[in-house]
Amino acid sequence: MSLADNIKAIREEKGLKQMEVAAHIGVDKSTYSKIEKGTRALTVDELQRAARLFGLTTDQVLNYDGGVPQEVTVEDKTAAEQVRLISQLDEDDRQTVFKIIDRMLTTKKFKDFFQKNVAAL
Repeated sequence: MSLADNIKAIREEKGLKQMEVAAHIGVDKSTYSKIEKGTRALTVDELQRAARLFGLTTDQVLNYDGGVPQEVTVEDKTAAEQVRLISQLDEDDRQTVFKIIDRMLTTKKFKDFFQKNVAAL
């Protein structure tokens, strides 16, 4: 698909009107219509604004393959599913998640220890 096709498909999937996207990226409706038809190219700035409106990266807009990624939440998943999702992260992000978990567990242990020992006084 071309960039023009991608923009149109994403706009339609998001339920947006051409006028809304045109206003957001700073062009008039007729200019935006030309963008979707492929007779006028998007500037880099316009592409960035459109991507922000769509909640996507510019790379996702450029390489759109027919489905806007859905937001992933881990709180409503089983523990096994949460671990599987974390394992899909790249190494740096995975290590960051584990450091956050370690810090939270250490804080909890400290609070529990403190409450137990203060209560004994």
